[in-house]
Amino acid sequence: METSTEGAARPDSSRTAAEAPPVPAGPAETAVETAADAQTVAEAAAETAAVSDLVTGTTAIAPASLSPSRASDFMQCPLLYRFRVIDRLPEKPSEAATRGTLVHAVLERLFDAPAAERTPPRAKSLIPGQWDRLRETRPEVVELFADDPQGERLARWLGEAERLVERWFSLEDPSRLEPAERELFVETELESGLRLRGIIDRVDVAPTGEVRIVDYKTGKAPRPEYSEGALFQMKFYALVVWRLKNVIPRRLQLVYLGSGQVLTYDPVLADLERVERKLLALWEAIRLATETGDWRPRPTKLCGWCDHQAHCPEFGGTPPPYPLPVRAAPGEGG
Repeated sequence: METSTEGAARPDSSRTAAEAPPVPAGPAETAVETAADAQTVAEAAAETAAVSDLVTGTTAIAPASLSPSRASDFMQCPLLYRFRVIDRLPEKPSEAATRGTLVHAVLERLFDAPAAERTPPRAKSLIPGQWDRLRETRPEVVELFADDPQGERLARWLGEAERLVERWFSLEDPSRLEPAERELFVETELESGLRLRGIIDRVDVAPTGEVRIVDYKTGKAPRPEYSEGALFQMKFYALVVWRLKNVIPRRLQLVYLGSGQVLTYDPVLADLERVERKLLALWEAIRLATETGDWRPRPTKLCGWCDHQAHCPEFGGTPPPYPLPVRAAPGEGG
């Protein structure tokens, strides 16, 4: 199948499409921007609930399911996966990630309005209320502007959110869209026992029953050579939908608000089968690392943005004591 990158022209809302969230694969700056959108508040909450599925008798919990964000973490750096999933080390909020969460919330809420009222001014008017709501549900984001007593940085930051929201209207026409689902939590269990879960930004269903999966990105579209990495998360979602509904989404669609582009992909059965095999192999590697405690860092340009350098051997740090039972790795004595 071919991928296509569309510019400012609005896609025909009568067509079905499904889109994929990118994973860190490409230039560091693009990866950081797109990773900022990878986990919404809803997905974070779902994953927090998920870790309570397998208690080991200590405060640490072994992985019990896989989401696109956590799969991307392990592929980027196994030690980062451990820090986030097993050690659950705290991370500071970032302006980029928080702005992504805010913009997602605005685009979701806009569809509460009648079609004729889904206008740029109406969308931008939602930003202050959604920012207030975000501060209530995630008080830690207030720290972002603690050193901004005059509110100048906050004003610029909110202005950037406004521009991203406004750009969306050059890419899609919400007055012609009636999403079947917004911020949809999906979960399925494969025959192997592996549970997959995630949050889909938007699901559109055509009158003919064809399904389009849509994901918003506040970063820039990746270069063509990195489009496969960008589509990984969307194919993950398509696999879950196929396993749940026995329906292959007609289209995957990524809306890049940072660069004003739309990346689309029409999956086929072979795509989903390949993704399933990849996830099974990935889960086996995670299971082995969990049992042996062997989580190795994988240095990349993204390390510069990592919150866990103080615990990473690549930066002279020491990981916390491993909190789960371990067994000898294959080939070791004992």
